[in-house]
Amino acid sequence: MATPSQDRPLMSAMVDAATEPYWNATQQGILKLRRCTACHQPHWYPRPVCPFCQGDTEWIDAVGTGTIYSVSVTRKAGPLAFAIAYVELDEGPRMLTNIVDCDLDTLHIGQRVKVCFKPMESGHQLPMFTPL
Repeated sequence: MATPSQDRPLMSAMVDAATEPYWNATQQGILKLRRCTACHQPHWYPRPVCPFCQGDTEWIDAVGTGTIYSVSVTRKAGPLAFAIAYVELDEGPRMLTNIVDCDLDTLHIGQRVKVCFKPMESGHQLPMFTPL
């Protein structure tokens, strides 16, 4: 029996000076990452100091595709079933996110996914992923 993903209310984004470029990009359907200007490693979650070498970072546009590294489907936490997953982005970082707009029973590790954006109560867009 198929378990369809269903939309559920999403809380408001917490926007400040450090995250404003990220949230503004989501309004245009762009996923942003931070990348170190010294060692050139991209990382998630966005922060101004590189977690690898403590160098400065800059914003980059992510390709928006990746692979499911780990996934769990929750059916009893509330009225709606949902999938939470670590997606390994093509740039390298792993992002904790939801997998949406699909049959949750067909999700599997190694599956290719692409970013999509879902509206939040604040009017911002939250990046999630859907199978390719």
